[in-house]
Amino acid sequence: MIRQLVRSYILLVAIAIALFTVPVAFSLTDQLRSDTKESVQRKAATMAALLGNGDSASCLALERMAKAYGTATEGEVETTTTPQCTPPLERPDQDAALTRALEEDKATADWGSSFVWGPELVITVPAHSGADDKVVGAVRINFSTDKMTYRLWTIWGFRAGLAVAVLGVAALIGAGVARRLTRPLRQLNDMASKFSDGDLTARSPVTGPQETQTLARTLNQGAERLDTLIASQRIFVADASHQLRTPLTALRLSLDNIADGVDDEFVKEDVEQATAEVVRMNRLVSGLLVLARAEAKVTAAEPLPLLDIVRERLDVWRPAADERGVTITLKGGADGRPLVLTSPGHLDQVLDNVLSNALEVSPDGGTITVQVEPRGDEVVLSVLDEGPGMSDLDKSRAFDRFWRGKGLTGKAGSGLGLAVVKQLVTDDGGTVTLGDAPRGGLKVTISLRASSRSGG
Repeated sequence: MIRQLVRSYILLVAIAIALFTVPVAFSLTDQLRSDTKESVQRKAATMAALLGNGDSASCLALERMAKAYGTATEGEVETTTTPQCTPPLERPDQDAALTRALEEDKATADWGSSFVWGPELVITVPAHSGADDKVVGAVRINFSTDKMTYRLWTIWGFRAGLAVAVLGVAALIGAGVARRLTRPLRQLNDMASKFSDGDLTARSPVTGPQETQTLARTLNQGAERLDTLIASQRIFVADASHQLRTPLTALRLSLDNIADGVDDEFVKEDVEQATAEVVRMNRLVSGLLVLARAEAKVTAAEPLPLLDIVRERLDVWRPAADERGVTITLKGGADGRPLVLTSPGHLDQVLDNVLSNALEVSPDGGTITVQVEPRGDEVVLSVLDEGPGMSDLDKSRAFDRFWRGKGLTGKAGSGLGLAVVKQLVTDDGGTVTLGDAPRGGLKVTISLRASSRSGG
């Protein structure tokens, strides 16, 4: 927008300069032609009068004047002869201009070109005798236009240089004015950018024209309202976490106590099934709360060391994997400590959900492979298992909420794990896809934005 405003401003100034400067330059050019023509014609008329007098003094004066004029102007004076005066000057060629002067008693001026002028201005003036005013001869001045051409270039060059200087100053002033006019819009854009990154405290200054002030007030009011709603959602999430988990925990303890005090195998089996459902419900509640926090998007992405987070989560999950003889390995071509843009806590939850699913489907003695690989402006995190994998139909539905697959243990998940993964990764500007692992299992590929900062 700044460039468009500057271009428009420069265009208006250029048009104004052209409308003012070009006519003035043409007027000065015409004036130069007219003044030069009149000056040369006066000199030619004076010399013609001396030629027409015919006495020796006038003839001598003509000779001296012609030579002095030629020296001063680099012009050449030509005259015809009369019986009384034969000056030692060049004789003019017999042409139409000389014929008009001698026969029609008319002075002529030939610029030598229809555009501006040629190399010479040729003035031919008839000479009259002092006694009877008859035409007795003619004087011709061949005036060099070199100095006129230099003055012409000076006239136009000065104005062209002045126009360029004015346009340069106009560009600087236009840029300053444009930046001042668009400053409120840039402030609004900065606010919107911070807001999209999760900074709900961002506000725009109410400055600039009335229209931008109104827009800034409206956006600030909307931001205040959204901040209030998000705060209410946080309170709700915290309350729901406490109100839902507490009775579920109490219910599970009650079922455990019942199971301990019952000897009937059928009753124990029913209690165990009820306990499993309570555990699943607890997991479901936990997943819903995580998803609600992810959708609230209350934190902004920041550079975090990917490998440090991965190693920490692998250390947490290895004891559970060791119980089933599952090996978790970390591979990759990442040098140093690559930083990725992610909100604090997001990547931990993503890895927990993906590793939990991978461990659920991995056979005893299997291997879960975690790979980290930088690719240009992103870092790819892959988790591969050796489970049964997924069909193309299952892959297309795996990110849907409450869609549940079956692990090798036969236990069904909450149906929210991969939905949470996709929500968290997408919020951080990344992508997550499902593919086939080389050994027939599932490959979860998570692409995260690399930070421009380098990790130490």
